[in-house]
Amino acid sequence: MRGILLMLLAVFLFVIMDATGKALTADYGVWQISWARYLFHLAILPLLLRGQRVTAVLRSVRPKLQLLRSACMLGATLFFFLAVSYIPLAEATAIGFVAPLLVAGFSVPLLGERVGPRRWAAVIVGFVAVMLIIRPGFGMIHWAFLLPLGSAVCFALYQIVTRMLTRSDGSVTTFVYSVSVGLAVTSVAIFFPGQWRHPDLQGWLLMILVGAVGGLSHYVLIRALTLAPAALLAPFVYLQLVWAAIVGYLWFGDVPGWSTLAGTAALAASGLYVMYRERKAAQARR
Repeated sequence: MRGILLMLLAVFLFVIMDATGKALTADYGVWQISWARYLFHLAILPLLLRGQRVTAVLRSVRPKLQLLRSACMLGATLFFFLAVSYIPLAEATAIGFVAPLLVAGFSVPLLGERVGPRRWAAVIVGFVAVMLIIRPGFGMIHWAFLLPLGSAVCFALYQIVTRMLTRSDGSVTTFVYSVSVGLAVTSVAIFFPGQWRHPDLQGWLLMILVGAVGGLSHYVLIRALTLAPAALLAPFVYLQLVWAAIVGYLWFGDVPGWSTLAGTAALAASGLYVMYRERKAAQARR
């Protein structure tokens, strides 16, 4: 029960981080917001180290793979913050949830895993659901709806590479690499013309919030996974869709349309079915 409660808190914090990022996009660029997200994300590092030296944690068996994973995480962050600067939070979050379906597809060529016809059917249903969200009727797709798809692709690859790294590196090592690489790249990017705007007090507070809440959400998620099995906690991730709709309405006045609600429901159902089939396949292999 403690693990489930922490998981519920983690998904709520993820939405608060995304909503704060959306609020910041009204005045600041995505490189600056991402820089703040990584900088203040480091605030939780002492909680994870617990007496370990940073130099020891940075020793990776597969550093190139760590850099690739960090690049995928940075790409997912940049694409998502850019997406919510154009489209409502609920829609961006819902489209981003195509990532678990992409993981199922990518795991075949990249991990050599077998995906059965029923899981492929669920993946297809998920993509139809995404089309329902981004293109109701026969109108043209707004280009900004492609951004959360880009974020989902990066996040799916991020998860695939994470699976590879669990065989060689610890979770703290992976965390430190992700934050350090993201901070290094964004610290260089904000020096380019037009990428930095000096924040006022409210801007600094929101930037601290987006990083601190992002870091706290990851820590809470790690704690949840130490207290309960991942298979039990995974379905609760989809409550993030509900929180995104609520927070989007309360903070930005966004009201999801019928196509968004229907597509989100279908996407969640297909994602949950893929999780169920993966769990059954894992049990069969034991």
